[in-house]
Formats: sequence, structure tokens, C-alpha cells
Amino acid sequence: MNALPWTIYVSFAGAALALLAGNRAASVARTVALATALAGLALALVAAAAFKPGPGLQTLVDVPWIAEFGIRYHLAVDGISLTLIVLTGIAATAGVLFSWNIKERTGEFFALYLALIGGVYGVFLSADAFVFFVYYEIAIVPKYFLIAIWGSTNREYGAMKLVLYSFAGSALVLAGLLWAYAASGANSFAVADLAAAGAQLSPGVQQGIFALVFTGFAVLAGMFPFHTWAPTGHVAAPTAASMLLAGVVMKLGAYGCLRVALPLFPAGFVYWQPVIATLAIAGILYAGCIALVQEDFKFVIGYSSVSHMGFVILGLAAANSQAVGGAVLQMFSHGIIAGLLFAVVGRMVYERTHTRQFSDLRKLPLHKTMPFAALTFVLAGLASMGMPGFSGFPAELTILIGTWKTAPLWAGFAGFGILIAAAFTLRAVQVSFFGSTEPAGPAPAAPHDPHPDFEPITWPEKAGALLLIATTVYIGLKPDVLLDWITPALRSPLFQAVLKGGQL
Repeated sequence: MNALPWTIYVSFAGAALALLAGNRAASVARTVALATALAGLALALVAAAAFKPGPGLQTLVDVPWIAEFGIRYHLAVDGISLTLIVLTGIAATAGVLFSWNIKERTGEFFALYLALIGGVYGVFLSADAFVFFVYYEIAIVPKYFLIAIWGSTNREYGAMKLVLYSFAGSALVLAGLLWAYAASGANSFAVADLAAAGAQLSPGVQQGIFALVFTGFAVLAGMFPFHTWAPTGHVAAPTAASMLLAGVVMKLGAYGCLRVALPLFPAGFVYWQPVIATLAIAGILYAGCIALVQEDFKFVIGYSSVSHMGFVILGLAAANSQAVGGAVLQMFSHGIIAGLLFAVVGRMVYERTHTRQFSDLRKLPLHKTMPFAALTFVLAGLASMGMPGFSGFPAELTILIGTWKTAPLWAGFAGFGILIAAAFTLRAVQVSFFGSTEPAGPAPAAPHDPHPDFEPITWPEKAGALLLIATTVYIGLKPDVLLDWITPALRSPLFQAVLKGGQL
């Protein structure tokens, strides 16, 4: 278990090496990036094999940092954070494989990519709120450059919008944490100490602080109506960045809501609980309906991510162990599935056909010219729809059952979101890979070449796709592998205070 902090340090070291290697040869930078991502994944899996689930955080590192304010460099792990660390290792490895074709400033690309990964690992391991915030900010900065330099459609606008939303959310979080620290008289920023001190605050003060902290984190989680940065950022980002944005970066926001906002200010959560649930349901239904009418393939997946993250927020709002456990499982599941969807659309399809418009794609027989891409997207689509046998099924089912126990009406409305997801996913599969059932105009290819030849799917792309497919199937068949980590962690006194108080 003590090897887990090295996921952070190895990622930052790999970023430095990739930057240096890029000055010599792009192939060396790619190799460094892949070795670094695999090392992080290996460290996570080794720790998972030795992990003994239980309530509360298991300390890994705890040393003084800024003693004057009681800030300690405190890293710890429980079943929730370990689940997301494993997700990060898988997503990072797949993202490198799908970025194997990057030729422009390769070393710089992978340096920023690995720095982002290091920040993400740091967030999931932080047990001190100040350290949590520092790593949270480290994870945000590289996103701007990855999109602004290597992105595509409206990349400057997409990068700027994403960063402005992210920093606005961060400002709310920082303001809330400083308010809590000052008002409670806490002598440290340790999450447990802030929670103990925060419990003594009046309900009115808790309501105000909770609103700041939860909203700040929920912005990055893509909660309606603060979600608009997500589709724009996903579309503008290069493939690997899209995979990370949907796969792990949006999870930072949801994780912050769960790890910091809920347990620190339980009275505030109880007050705002109906509002959070309403916004979560609105996000599920609204983003799903927008995805249903999109004509840009990548926008469909972008809005799909917002809709599926709505289930995570709803699970947190339901505030019982089953719903919250399902929310964490959905974070993992969506991270894998969304990464796979963006990989197919961004790398396999767009970079070969140079279009994402359904009006163009419906004229190309992609199921014949790109059979591997077609099969991969069909499997990813089934997983995204919540079909049994894939990780999306136990995740969304657990959330809905838990939500039903808290408020059946919430579960009923959210259930419509699953039907909408099936509709926009089946439409995307049909139109993009199997053409339209309606008569179409002439194909973009020359008349003598009705089946244009595209660059074959490469071995790194196949390896990345198979890694993600295998993961979603494995967890779909054996969700208890993760739930056996997650459920004991929710028995921690920090979570029990809010889970018991959040029953309507």
C-alpha cells in the first residue's frame, strides 16, 4: 500500500523525462509516456491486491508541511479512492495508446498529459483539504494547453471556457474551505479535523459553506446548469484529452463533492439535498435530449457524458449507502466507457474521415471499411446504455434502487434518462456506422471508389480499445470486486453522519 504515493511521483518524473525525450525523438517520448502510465497502473494494481477494505482512511504519508496553519502532507487511501486510482491508471494507459500518432511537439504533449495524471492521483490520495486543493489545481492547468495547442474545433474557445469554469469553481471551493477553517476554529486542514470542527457550526453557516464548496466541485463534475464547458471542451480536445476529461477529470469534481462537501457540512447537505437531486435529474434528461438531436458525433458523446454524470450526482443526493456506492461505481464505469467512446469517435473515425458530421458519415459504409471501429463502438454503446454484462448496468441499477429507497419520484424521473440514452446511442450507431435508412446523396468518395480506403486501425489503438472493453465487461460481470472496496469505506463515521441524515 505504501507504494501508492509513487503513482504521483512517477507521473511527474515521467512528465519531465517525456519533455526531455521529445527533444530527441518522438518515439522515445511515446515510450516514456507508455512506460510511465503502465508503471502507475501496476502500482495501483499491486496496492489493490494487498488492500484490506474497511471504514476510514488508511494513512500512507503524514508529515508536516506548513505547520503555522496546521497543514500536513497527508496522503491516505480507502476503497473509494482506490477505485478511482485504478480507473486513472487504466484511463492513462489507454490514452497514451490512442495518442501514439501525435507528431507535433510530442514530448510537450506527453509531459502535460502525465503532469495532469500526477495531479489526478494526488487528488484521490489527499486526506488534507489544502493538499487536495493544490493537486486539484495542478490537474486543471495542463488541460488548457492540451486543448489549446493540440485540439481541433474552436480549440482556443473550448480551452478558455473549460479553464474559466474550472477556476471559477476552484475559487468557490477555496472560499468555502477558508470560511470553514476560520469559522470553526479548526487547527488544521485535515478532512477529519475540519469535519469535527464544522459539525459545531450553526446550520445556517453550514448551508452557506456547503453551497460554495459543493457548487465549486459540481462545476467540474458537469452538473446542470454548470455543464456547458463539458461538451465544448470534449469536442475541442484531442482524443487523449477528451478521454481524460470525461474519464477522470470530471470525476475529480464528483469526488470532491463526496469526499469534502458532504461529510464536512452535513446540515448544509440536508438543506440543499432536494435542490441537488432536482439539478441532477434535470442534467440527466436535458443533456440526453440535446444528445438525441445533435448532428456532430463528438457532441453526442459530450452531452452523453453530462447525462451519465447526472446519475453520479443523483446517487450522492440520495444519501444512502447503496445509492452512494452506486455513484462511485458509476464514476469508474463512466470513466471507462466514455474513454472508449471518445477514442472511437476522435481517433478511429474523425482522424481518418476528417468529419464528425452525421450527414457525411451516413454516406460512408464504415461498418465495412472500419469493422473494428464499428464493433468497438457498438460494444461501447451497449455499455453506455446500461446493458447487462457491462459495467454501466450494475452502476446505474444500484443508483436507481438506492434512489428509490430515498425518493421514488426521483428514481422514476431518472429512469427516463436511461430510455433517452438508449435512443441517442442507437441513433449514433445507426447513422455513423451503418448509414441512413433514407435515400442519401452521392458519397464523398469518387464514383469508382464507393468504399474508400482508410488508414488501418493500428495496434496501439486495438490494444487501448481491448483494455477498456475488457475492463467494462469484467466489472459488468463482477461488480462486487469494486463494491467490496467501496461499501466498507462508506461505513466511516464521516460518511455515516451524512448518510443517516440525508434520508428524506
